[in-house]
Amino acid sequence: MGTVKIFYKDDCPMCPMAKKLKDNLREKNVDVDDFNVGTLEGLTEATYYRVMALPTIVVEDETENWVGEWRGNVPNIDEVLHVVHGA
Repeated sequence: MGTVKIFYKDDCPMCPMAKKLKDNLREKNVDVDDFNVGTLEGLTEATYYRVMALPTIVVEDETENWVGEWRGNVPNIDEVLHVVHGA
């Protein structure tokens, strides 16, 4: 199963939806890492993943290959689960 990485910023208008997605995915036992790009750690990760729009959601497989991504929007949970379980 893959890992979901969610990039957000506190003043982003769409980011509360991304945080809710994070909570819903964790309830379904999906590995989720979240990064606030307003912090040094978050900005460092965002630079590595070339985050240019917020929120950004990236799905990686077990070997850290990108298998799905959404930039500047929040997918529904079923879309993410489909990618995660296919990873």
